[in-house]
Amino acid sequence: MANPSASMDWPPPSAAGSSRPFTSAGARPTTAAGPGTHYDHNPQYTYGPDYDLEEEEEESEDEDVFAFLPPSTAEQQEQQRQQQQLQHDYPQHHPTDQHPDSHIFANSATSPHVAYPSPTFDPYARYPADTLNGVGPSSPQFLYFQPPPQSPPSTDSNTHNTPDNQYRLRRLNTAADTAVSNVPTTADSREVRLSLPSHPAGSEKDYDMEAGSPRRRNHPKRNDSSIGDSLSLSHSMMDDDETSREGSIKMEFDFDAIDEEDSPFPEVRASVSNIDDPDMPALTIRMWFVGLLLCMISSGLNVFFNFRSPAPAVVPLALLLISYPFGKLLAFTLPITTYRIPIPHLPPSILPPVTAKTSRPALFFNNLFRPLTYPRSIEFSLNPGPWNIKEHVLVFIMANVAVGSPYALNAVVVSEVYYELKLGYWFALVLVLATQLTGFGLAGLCRRFLVWPASMVWPQNLVACTLLNTLHAEDEDDGVGMSFGRRSGKGMSRYRFFMIVMSGSFFFFFLPGFLFEALSIFSFICWAAPDNVPVNQLFGVRSGLGMSFLTFDWTQISWIGSPLMVPWWAEVHIFLGFVMFYWILTPALYYSNSWSLAYFPISANEPYDRFGNVYDITRVLTHDDRFDLEAYNNYSPLYLPATYAMTYLLAFALSTCVIIHTLLYHGRTLLSGIKKVKVENDDIHAKLMRNYPEVPDWWYACAFCVFFSLAVVAVEVWSTKVPVWALVLAVLLPVIYILPSGFIYAMTGQGITLNILAQIIPGTLLPGNPLANMVFKAYSVQTLTEATSFVQDLKLGHYIKVPPRATFLVQLIATVFAAFIQVGVKTWIFANVEDICDPNQSSQLTCPHNQVFFTASAVWGLIGPDRQFGTGSIYHPHLYAMVIGVFLPIPFWLWQRRYPTSWIKWVSTPVILTGVSSIPPATGINYSSWFAVGFVFQYLIRKRNFAWWSKFNYVASAALDSGTVISLIFIFFSLQFPRNGTISLDWWGNWVHTNTADWDRVPFRKIPEGGIPL
Repeated sequence: MANPSASMDWPPPSAAGSSRPFTSAGARPTTAAGPGTHYDHNPQYTYGPDYDLEEEEEESEDEDVFAFLPPSTAEQQEQQRQQQQLQHDYPQHHPTDQHPDSHIFANSATSPHVAYPSPTFDPYARYPADTLNGVGPSSPQFLYFQPPPQSPPSTDSNTHNTPDNQYRLRRLNTAADTAVSNVPTTADSREVRLSLPSHPAGSEKDYDMEAGSPRRRNHPKRNDSSIGDSLSLSHSMMDDDETSREGSIKMEFDFDAIDEEDSPFPEVRASVSNIDDPDMPALTIRMWFVGLLLCMISSGLNVFFNFRSPAPAVVPLALLLISYPFGKLLAFTLPITTYRIPIPHLPPSILPPVTAKTSRPALFFNNLFRPLTYPRSIEFSLNPGPWNIKEHVLVFIMANVAVGSPYALNAVVVSEVYYELKLGYWFALVLVLATQLTGFGLAGLCRRFLVWPASMVWPQNLVACTLLNTLHAEDEDDGVGMSFGRRSGKGMSRYRFFMIVMSGSFFFFFLPGFLFEALSIFSFICWAAPDNVPVNQLFGVRSGLGMSFLTFDWTQISWIGSPLMVPWWAEVHIFLGFVMFYWILTPALYYSNSWSLAYFPISANEPYDRFGNVYDITRVLTHDDRFDLEAYNNYSPLYLPATYAMTYLLAFALSTCVIIHTLLYHGRTLLSGIKKVKVENDDIHAKLMRNYPEVPDWWYACAFCVFFSLAVVAVEVWSTKVPVWALVLAVLLPVIYILPSGFIYAMTGQGITLNILAQIIPGTLLPGNPLANMVFKAYSVQTLTEATSFVQDLKLGHYIKVPPRATFLVQLIATVFAAFIQVGVKTWIFANVEDICDPNQSSQLTCPHNQVFFTASAVWGLIGPDRQFGTGSIYHPHLYAMVIGVFLPIPFWLWQRRYPTSWIKWVSTPVILTGVSSIPPATGINYSSWFAVGFVFQYLIRKRNFAWWSKFNYVASAALDSGTVISLIFIFFSLQFPRNGTISLDWWGNWVHTNTADWDRVPFRKIPEGGIPL
């Protein structure tokens, strides 16, 4: 018999679809130490002893399925002799004694040799424990009658064309949509030739390779097939020539689909590895050391910076970059010794020997305590190997959930500083833990909707995955480099591209960030007409609508998210909503002086009084910070700038629109998920995650209950005057909105905030209680924000193939530890810094964020929403937007049901409404420049040079973010922090933009004498 190893010389994988970094395992980004992809560690899902494991290791790199075709004429005599010898050794049984389908495999009943391996996983199980009793309803074993292979295949052999080689592997040309073609037409699969005994002709039938049982199904087109999806047996495979003993079986597969089973989304394919090494260590000692050290330091610094103005922020991306050389250093310096610590155990003699006369109770206790007599030890290593991608991503996940300043600290500071309520360290700690981690439990309960389905992409994670793979994976030389043209010559690695772009963005940011600040506020039309108010309002950058599109500051462009990250269709939705509501509707309302808008700046962050000044909340408060109705009537109602009023209008419409949209478009998915029915077919990433045990839902449910109980303790033990029913209502809001918000965030990168609803509801139900308003708002807003953040990190762990229980522990422990550090830093600062939160504080610790929080608490908690939106108020018509939001998605949903192929099916009304919710504080330039850059990368480059886009797009996004963040922190600590920001360059490029009506926020109309009439 010929050596089958001679037939395994693979051609290099095609890079036409996308370009991936790779390791020696293959041309993909990899987290694996080797090429083998194992779906299960359970012995049930391993191959039998007759299966050559070494051959499977070679084949599993491409997960190949071969096509068996009739041998060539030159080989038939030798193979016929071998067949006769095999038939002599293994005589055939009569067909009637076999399996009903055994006319296809005539000798399957008695073949003792080669058995086709059992499937390695059940596509309908979340993890292997679900399939302990077999795969599918029935799992027949089909025995292929053929001689056992003498040696494993080798990809290093080039002798597959020798005449005595029985296994011939080459490209097989198959028609794209024909399952029974015998004529090679395209290079889409490979073939192996093997002579088999003839069989009666049978009907065409598909065999599900994963389920392990035959099932009739419609055969998909070749371009739509996936790995192990179906096995096609056609009439041409079963030659019914009874005069010939040379039958054939032909199994056709799309080779590209087998070789590159991957996500159905090109964005995911371009950035996420589709292989895994389950044995790669993740929860290592050095990971905990690096992650907790960096996160605790960064979380303390961010709390300090939260009270200072101006101040930078230590973002998770910076920690991702810092932890890489830190981890590499530890991997290089720490000893590789494995340490064993013996665990004390009971002496075996302490248990009496078991005899036939031993009673049942004694036998029970003997079996119960006998394991305690076994000698055991704890094994660990400070250096289990190279610093790997799973350790790195766990550090990044820690940073995502732990380094930000807790939102609830604002409520604590405002209560202590402005309302003079002394609550203490433990109240702050309990409230912070409750607000930070109630969303943790809620996030875990949403995994089947927001993490496991492939359609939940989470664009932010694609940038992180690309950066991680850039740092940890090698690149193939595919000829794609810095040039936007076609492949030519030597290409460039992603790592080199990342370093070049990051270095360039680091040095370039010195221009708009320090040397030439007008490049950031690049309103050149306003420079030419600095006193023309309408021109400055339409084309201005600071307080205008940003119709100029131009800015050279990446922080301005990426204010609402990187334009290289958000999908093109979502960018079109968001910019369409921005144009309709802020470039058309807002100017129409403003210049027609609706709601007296023209007396105030067209765009601003603060409310105004009837005299055109920023609203002075202290004028309507008593000396003990209570609402003074008489002072309010004598002073002024509260007026909103045009963009602020539009934001409230859209927020009311969104509050109902997103729920109706979710029920219409995702109702069936929600119902299936509640019933624990598979929402959609698993992609390769979900299949690979079956290697790891999932976190039970009750773990997350317990976390949700425990941390909600902490919130109840906080409001009941300390005198806060917040009723428990208000907390129940506060947590009910994120429970309702987590799925609608998660669906939008996962597909577009734009989330939903509860800021407005979380202020209006307690202001209406608990009027005159600002602390209740702040606690309600902090608990509701932060629970939804943290739940979304936790889900996003769960998806990131899903993409990198981190064990779910490792992600669970990292998120929980990092958040708890950070809460102690953050509350401790806040307590120390307020105990040791004089004049904290004073506008003239010497170290600029003026608490700017807390001042805004106080204003909001007074407006909504003291003045109340009734005076803003109640009957007879200025903005009462805003409430009708909630009714409009109910009906807004319905026409589009009915139209796409009537005409499924219409472009209307791509319209998503919640994305249009929520995409513009960042205004204010965002301005027009943040949207116009963002869309312009997105058009270049997500449309033009992606359409004209997909190979370049798939290789470098997300790398460029990560590099621009990284270089800009590092440059911003460097400029702050080296040029702005010293001498309290007095180091500057005084020249035209740094002050020309400040001499405009845009910079001064000049309104269109002047306030009448004595103020706006009441």
